[in-house]
Amino acid sequence: MQELHDAPLAPLTTFRLGGPATRLVTAQTDAEVIAVVREADDTGTPLLIIGGGSNLVIGDKGFAGTALVIATKGFALDGTSLELAAGEVWTDAVARTVDAGLAGVECLAGIPGSAGATPIQNVGAYGQEVSSTITEVVAYDRTTHTTVTLTNDECAFSYRHSRFKADPQRYVVLRVRFALENANGLSGPIRYAETARALGVEPGDRAPLSAARETVLKLRSGKGMVLDPEDHDTWSAGSFFTNPILTDEEFTAFRARVRDRLGEDVQPPAYPAGDGHTKTSAAWLIDKAGFTKGYGTGPARISTKHTLALTNRGKATTEDLLTLAREVVTGVKSAFGITLVNEPVTVGVTL
Repeated sequence: MQELHDAPLAPLTTFRLGGPATRLVTAQTDAEVIAVVREADDTGTPLLIIGGGSNLVIGDKGFAGTALVIATKGFALDGTSLELAAGEVWTDAVARTVDAGLAGVECLAGIPGSAGATPIQNVGAYGQEVSSTITEVVAYDRTTHTTVTLTNDECAFSYRHSRFKADPQRYVVLRVRFALENANGLSGPIRYAETARALGVEPGDRAPLSAARETVLKLRSGKGMVLDPEDHDTWSAGSFFTNPILTDEEFTAFRARVRDRLGEDVQPPAYPAGDGHTKTSAAWLIDKAGFTKGYGTGPARISTKHTLALTNRGKATTEDLLTLAREVVTGVKSAFGITLVNEPVTVGVTL
């Protein structure tokens, strides 16, 4: 177990932003993770959990407490059952499942971060969510001081949400278990229209497993959503805002504002989101509110490849990033009456 003091946190995040931690500990086993967490709780020390750092916005003043990097390793495949240690690199794990001929997470290729973070956000992209394949999550419960195993239902998954996100101070994810599918070299059903078009199949059809993964990686790369240290368009947290889910009444009011602003013939994106609710596109809202690709003149700007990604152009501060994010939120609210919600977790700052 490695321990550093007054340690920079920016290099541990995909934004490359944030001040130092009072203490930085890297744990390589579940027992080490639990020991650090218990020590922090017993002494009343603030604790920040870091996996792949792909979903963190850390303030410029840093973190006054213990930052714990979970660097545990473990990839155990038994038939179609997979168990991942929380510290496993997610995109590498996806590649290994595809190499093993198993479907279920191939369209989640290229998502930066660690396996342990995936259930917290209920990570999803291109028609797949981890909640559709996760069977159990093993976690340390900071309230009962025990290691617990939560079933899929107990995780309370919903769009970009879970029991872990709802109560972020209670659980520390240690291991994640998945039930994958042997579809004879084929992917799961392709549910996302853009992916289906790129693969030359109809939505709902299957495609060769490796082709599905490679296509998603190509699509993500084209939007700056695959981390590249040399490309500032990827110095981001991916999608900075979640797609709004509106009630029928809210959507009716939104559609009226769209007509008033953009014309009678313009129809906003609309996707079913459960009884009485409709999901619309945050990227569309941002673009139509006037924040186009590449927007900004400072060190923090919207990606030149995707309006949902806010990026550090190399010399930004966290405050630069938040200033841009607030401008976007205010502009979208003024234009369409919808308040965007940030997807990344903020540490020591608020949007």
